Amino acid sequence: MSAVIEIRSAPHIKGPRSVQQIMFHVIGSLMPVCAFYVYQYGVSALASMVVVTAACLLTEWAFTRTGTQSGSIADGSAVITGLLLALSIPPGFPLWMGAVGGVVAIALGKALFGGIGFNVLNPALVGRAFVQAAFPVAIAGYTPSFLPGRFTEFIPSSLAWPLMAPPDTAAWLAAFSVDGVSGATPLARWKFEGVVATPTELLFSLSGHMAVGPAPLLILLCGAYLAVRRFLDWRIPAAVMGSAGLTALILFAIDPLHYPSPLFMLLSGGLVLGAVFMASDVATSPVTPRGMWVYGALIGLLTVLIRYYSGLPEGVMYAILLGNAASPLIERITQPTPFGKTGLLRRRRGASYPLHPDYISREEAGAVTPKKRLFKIRR
Repeated sequence: MSAVIEIRSAPHIKGPRSVQQIMFHVIGSLMPVCAFYVYQYGVSALASMVVVTAACLLTEWAFTRTGTQSGSIADGSAVITGLLLALSIPPGFPLWMGAVGGVVAIALGKALFGGIGFNVLNPALVGRAFVQAAFPVAIAGYTPSFLPGRFTEFIPSSLAWPLMAPPDTAAWLAAFSVDGVSGATPLARWKFEGVVATPTELLFSLSGHMAVGPAPLLILLCGAYLAVRRFLDWRIPAAVMGSAGLTALILFAIDPLHYPSPLFMLLSGGLVLGAVFMASDVATSPVTPRGMWVYGALIGLLTVLIRYYSGLPEGVMYAILLGNAASPLIERITQPTPFGKTGLLRRRRGASYPLHPDYISREEAGAVTPKKRLFKIRR
């Protein structure tokens, strides 16, 4: 009789959920957020999602076909990267620039490290950081939400030709001008104009007089679904939001005239989207429970500090990327103690060990006579 022994690397016991199943649940949870975003900005937002996601899929297919990275386009990770990148850029961002961002997100943020599960940084934020640095003027060109005619015509800047300056949308926006309409985000209006939006406007994102992003309330509901189904760990979003809120609360208590309320900090910008869908990326976040709290607290703290003390109105992207870079160190210093190790060390420190019978102490070095002694060894 002959037996075949298979030798495989860990893990030897695997859960019933596959990577593809997890990714498809995350995509499904993003669908309500994307649908509301299209409802806010119309065909420009829809075209941005389609183009950016298609660029991510094509880049993923090219690298997997050549064997440069592991995985395949069927696992759905490239779709998540494309959707998150499209949600983090302005709806009127030129489509060709969004496509470049999608290519960079997969090529530099994922394929460079070997594919899914090997990346150190969140791919969507790598693409977002690239377009922030490469196209700083275009990335700041936000338009108000809920404009009439948004389902029948594009925002002019989104149809700009490659390597050509985007058209000025001021004349286009003039046709919709009413009192209080502003193309700036709530963070930009607070940072540069001193205007603070109300928490209700930010929570539901239903205000039509400013450039608001995806609704934080909807994102929290979708994140709660993933947490209940155990597709993400609730500790990371809770730590990010809790740290940001506590830091904003301390500064608000020190100088309420200079610093806005904690609710404004939590609900404005991309903090909720980043905390729920980006910071919780399994490949780029710690897996230890204590590490998740430290990691999330670091991101929340950095987000508020960047918003307050830098020249940029938003700091979520850089905070999460810095948290990703620190994740291996955080994971290393927060490793849990193996069961029984503490008691074993305690017993070893108080234990006595008989040494070799021929052991000679320093005091007895002159006498060659072997002497059996019992010594207590302490660390």
